[in-house]
Amino acid sequence: MKIAVAGTGYVGLVTGVCLAEHGHLVTCVDVDEAKVALMQQGVSPIYEEGLSELMNKNRDRLTYTTDYKAAYADKDVIIIGVGTPEKKDGSANLSYVYAVAEQIAHSVTRDCVVVVKSTVPIGTNDKVEALLNAKSDPSIHIHVASNPEFLAQGTAVRDTLHASRIVIGVEEPETGELLKAMYQEFDAPILVTNRKSAEMIKYASNDFLALKISYVNEIALLCELVGADIDDVTRGMGYDSRIGNKFLQAGIGYGGSCFPKDTKALHWLANFHDYEIKTIKAAIEVNENQKLKPIKIARKYFDSLEGLTIAVLGLTFKPGTDDLREAPSLVNIPIMLDDGAHVKAWDPVGMENFKKRALGDITYCDSIESTLDGADVCFIFTEWPEIKNLDVSLFSKEMRQAIIIDGRNCYALARMEQEPVIYHSIGRRTIFNLNRG
Repeated sequence: MKIAVAGTGYVGLVTGVCLAEHGHLVTCVDVDEAKVALMQQGVSPIYEEGLSELMNKNRDRLTYTTDYKAAYADKDVIIIGVGTPEKKDGSANLSYVYAVAEQIAHSVTRDCVVVVKSTVPIGTNDKVEALLNAKSDPSIHIHVASNPEFLAQGTAVRDTLHASRIVIGVEEPETGELLKAMYQEFDAPILVTNRKSAEMIKYASNDFLALKISYVNEIALLCELVGADIDDVTRGMGYDSRIGNKFLQAGIGYGGSCFPKDTKALHWLANFHDYEIKTIKAAIEVNENQKLKPIKIARKYFDSLEGLTIAVLGLTFKPGTDDLREAPSLVNIPIMLDDGAHVKAWDPVGMENFKKRALGDITYCDSIESTLDGADVCFIFTEWPEIKNLDVSLFSKEMRQAIIIDGRNCYALARMEQEPVIYHSIGRRTIFNLNRG
């Protein structure tokens, strides 16, 4: 098939490249000329494992352009994969989706299917279809389908090629058949439903996972109070197939481009209909509080952070990506700086993006060892493999005083008990092996 994809972020670019991998001719469209020039050289503008390799492998089936009129004119399928960022009130900003829809309406020269892959509130596909019908040539038939993505940053290529499911929301059977044919080479079960159900499946899925994270973090806090161990608790829960062991890792909350905005968007949508989903509201509140957990722990050991040298390991919201959106580091580090601390930071891929935030005077280090050197306290915000596999004896060897506040439970307590440290993690007992006298 001849396919155009609007937007070359995590959703659009990964979708386009994976469709090309399965034999389709794909044109990826973006307004950013510098970004397009980069992709034309076979370089991915986002950090995503395996993406650049697939771009180069399928370069004969991939085109990158800013010329949307030519890109949309003669395609069988046009996929909208642009961002739907959060507005200040928590609702989804759909301006990019509607802008692309208008461009499509003025550009298409033949019948086609427009697929909304962006995460959009329930009913948005109906509005996109109305816009397309109002602005396009009446002799051209444009059908609209909802096809939400279920990829995770850091594993987006694998999640697309070997998806847990492909959801297609349509109002006409022939549109569903066309999209089933588009995905026939993909290794995934396909569910065809109506558009509003497809839109809801995306929100309901993401928000359930977010709720699961917030729930286990609340249980972790209670574990600390009563002397239980969250690792044992979640292990015991995970054996139950009805619960499963995924998204039961206690920590300092979820971040990224999906969970924060999708929970807020569904909460806003419910309120718009004079209804409140209390579980989603609670998940949002718990997550916001959980991000500040590291600073609250630090207050137990220091009256003030002024004059302290603080080592920060991990800046991105999760390993495997350079994305900082809703990362706990963005909440905690400004507080450290405002208190007068000297912050040293290390992340394998996220430092350049963090520098763009211009948060203050931060020393960016080229190794974990140099980050720990002379530090009074260490905060761990991201569970990168380099951090999880660290020789933990380095904490006491490099730091002035080895106080570690681990927001991601990277280390086994039995191992940390062998070191002269204070080790405070989430939902587990604290190791007090450091004589601070």
